[in-house]
Amino acid sequence: MKFSYLLAALLIVSNCGGSKDKDTLEQNKWYKPTPNTTWHWQLQGDINSDYNVSLYDIDLFDSSKELISSLKKSGKRVICYFSAGTYENWREDSSKYPDSVLGEKLDNWEGERWLDIRETDILMPIIKARLKLAKDKGCDGVEPDNVDGYANSSGFDLSYKEQIRFNKLIAKEAHNLNLAVALKNDLAQIKELEPFFDFAINEQCHKYNECDKLKPFINNNKAVLNAEYDAIYIEDKTEQKELCKSSKSMNITTLILPIELDDSFRYSCN
Repeated sequence: MKFSYLLAALLIVSNCGGSKDKDTLEQNKWYKPTPNTTWHWQLQGDINSDYNVSLYDIDLFDSSKELISSLKKSGKRVICYFSAGTYENWREDSSKYPDSVLGEKLDNWEGERWLDIRETDILMPIIKARLKLAKDKGCDGVEPDNVDGYANSSGFDLSYKEQIRFNKLIAKEAHNLNLAVALKNDLAQIKELEPFFDFAINEQCHKYNECDKLKPFINNNKAVLNAEYDAIYIEDKTEQKELCKSSKSMNITTLILPIELDDSFRYSCN
């Protein structure tokens, strides 16, 4: 009788362990872009869905569930953009931000202000709601922008560690919903943040000779998606060729785009 009880107990423990392992696997099935992933980045205008790429990066609020579904049915993955570190007065949830968290205006971006990322009790519920919206719309992942306020004139005395904490919280909440999450720019913190993010999106690392800083992502089999805005890369074919040669040698997927990201022109190194 004692042996029967012991055997039953061992079977229960064994089954519980198996279920937990299965649950862990299910929880880690979010999209993970690898180096040389082809992409299209467009945040304004009617989305051009005709590019033969594997990933589209589009605006979370301005993109309909139907558009996202259509892109996915055509075999594309969809990353949804939102600004995590700034307030944008035209967004549908802008009324949720109290004046106390609004800082300095961003240069050249009317209606946008830096946020006090230390106020996570206020900001994280807003970000969680945005992540839930991304999940509900069918996005495979998210691009939280402006996650380097500590290195800008935000109007707040933000520290390096406070930025790390804020960025990790975003990544954690995205993964809780099985969403991939990109680290946008924030090159100085890559070594600490790379383990928590699935890929990187960068602007103009070639122009500023900073592409080497993105190697931790490539070395860990994670995509680095780069955009360059300088007109010289369109006008001068020699410069364009050298840019693309350098980009390919580092396994970085580079696009030459208008800074408005409106698809008015586009050149892909891939």
